[in-house]
Amino acid sequence: MNHDSPEPVRLDFTTDEGFGSRARLGVIVLESDQTIEAELRLLDLDGVVHYVSRIANDAIVSPETLATMEARLPHAASLLPVEFGFDVIGYACTSAATLIGESGVEAAIRSVHPGVRCTSPVSAAVAAFRALGVERIGVVTPYTADVTARVVGFLEGHGLTISAVGSFLEESDLVVARISEQAVANGVLRIGMSEQCEAVFVSCTSLRTSGIVSELEAQLGKPVVSSNLAFIWHLLRLAGVEDAMPGVGRLLGCRSERGDR
Repeated sequence: MNHDSPEPVRLDFTTDEGFGSRARLGVIVLESDQTIEAELRLLDLDGVVHYVSRIANDAIVSPETLATMEARLPHAASLLPVEFGFDVIGYACTSAATLIGESGVEAAIRSVHPGVRCTSPVSAAVAAFRALGVERIGVVTPYTADVTARVVGFLEGHGLTISAVGSFLEESDLVVARISEQAVANGVLRIGMSEQCEAVFVSCTSLRTSGIVSELEAQLGKPVVSSNLAFIWHLLRLAGVEDAMPGVGRLLGCRSERGDR
C-alpha cells in the first residue's frame, strides 16, 4: 500500500427514488425461457422498471414437470429483494400457472412479498379478454395435448368460450423458443379465420409474437393476444400504469377494467 495516497474526502449526497419512480415490476422467468426477457424490453416507459428472477424448471413440459415449480416459487420470489418495494410481481409461465392455480401462485409469491399484487400470463389473458370485451376465442399453443387441455380448461373455467384450438404439439421448451414467427403467424391465421372466434390467444411465454401481432390483427380484423403481451399489459395495469403502447396490438392500448387493479 502506498502510504502517500491521500485519504478519501467524505462527499455529501442526497437520494431520490431511483429507477422505477412510477412502478417497480418483478418478474419470475423460467430457467429455460429464451423469449420473454426480450419481449419485456417493450416496457420502455419513463419511470417504469422491471427486475427479473429465474426459477429452475425442466425443459420438457408436462403436467408433472410443471407442477414441481410450485415448491420453488417462494425461493425464486425471494431473489427479488423485498426492499425494492415492488408494485406487482408476475410468474411468467402460462401452463404451470394453470396447474398451480391463481391462489397457489399468489400464496407462493406473497409468502415473501406480503400484500403485493400478483399475476401470471394466463390470469393476465383472462383480464385482457375481459378488457377487450371478448368471450369467444381461438387458442394456439406449442404444448402437448394434455397440457393444452389444461390451459383450455382454465380459460373455460373463467368464462371464456373456446371456439378452436391448434397446437404445435412440442414438449421441449428449448425447441418452442425456436419456432419461427412465421409458423406462429400461420397458426394464428388458421385458427383465427373461424367466424366463431372473436380473438386469438397465443399461449406460452416462449413463443415469439411481438413482431407479428399488429399485422395479424390487420389481416384477421380481430384482437390477437399472446401470453407475453397480456402479461406485460397486466403488470402495467396492476401497477397503476395506464399508458398506451402503440405498435404491438390492440391490447396495449386498452385501459384496465374496473376490478383488475
